Amino acid sequence: MKLFVQIPCLNEAETLPDVLKTIPKKIAGVDEIIVLVINDGSDDKTVEVAKKHGVKHFVHHPQRRGLAQSFQDGLLYSLKHGADIIVNTDGDNQYPSEDISRLIQPVLKGTADMVIADRQVQKIAHFSFGKKLFQKLGTWTLNKAAHTNLPDAPSGFRAYSRETAMKLNVVTRFSYAMETIIMAGNNGVAIESVKIEVNPKTRESRLFNSSAEHVMRSGGAIFRAFVMYRPYALFLTLSGILFVLGIIPFGRFLWGVFDSQPGGHIQSLIFGSIFLIGALISVTLGIIADLTRINRIIQEKQLELTRREYTKS
Repeated sequence: MKLFVQIPCLNEAETLPDVLKTIPKKIAGVDEIIVLVINDGSDDKTVEVAKKHGVKHFVHHPQRRGLAQSFQDGLLYSLKHGADIIVNTDGDNQYPSEDISRLIQPVLKGTADMVIADRQVQKIAHFSFGKKLFQKLGTWTLNKAAHTNLPDAPSGFRAYSRETAMKLNVVTRFSYAMETIIMAGNNGVAIESVKIEVNPKTRESRLFNSSAEHVMRSGGAIFRAFVMYRPYALFLTLSGILFVLGIIPFGRFLWGVFDSQPGGHIQSLIFGSIFLIGALISVTLGIIADLTRINRIIQEKQLELTRREYTKS
């Protein structure tokens, strides 16, 4: 059983030593633990620090490509080198590396193929009230999109079985966290959570500049997920709303016709027609999105087969 611990890094020379020092050297049921650093265009001494602490496996990006691409490249490298379990953690020492052994237990026992650490957000002192609220709302919305029941969807401290990693395809450049949950949830992957306590804050997040930006990007990712995986749920709901909004003024116009005052409600006819046309367009978009979803499923199967051939030992 080979475990890869991948660490996406962008200028993490100061905090990386603390991450590396606390990664377990031995775990029951695991024969080999390998640390992989994905250097995402760092211009400090991240690579030198990693080598000094014994890291021998690297993926290098000559310039910054983002967390999502780093995650995907790390998965591919780990699979290529025979990983049976892949753990993703951060280079800023937010997550307690010593809990890796607890994190992978559901995968080792065969009860889950994907494990997400629950940071117990409401207990994190350096998270503002607004951030905690956004995290809770975002997790609730994502659970609806993914058919899951997770307490902390944005958490990046995760474990994946080899089979699950083979199937993951990330298309966004912002963050892999939400997209991989939605993909896994809609494909019947068994997901569990393990509670952890995060380490003290070391720096500000580099994924976004403000909570508003985080909400906008996360909202965009969730909307895209609905379009990709549950198009009818999205577009038929929207169509139903538009239909009701169209029927009300349209009914007012018809009442005017029967009441011999059709000219007095012409504006109702216009607004009602606009909403009803919108409802029809929404249904059409749902059909197109569903056909696209079917085509994407076929392409993902082909990508999985290609990945299996590429990662053969």
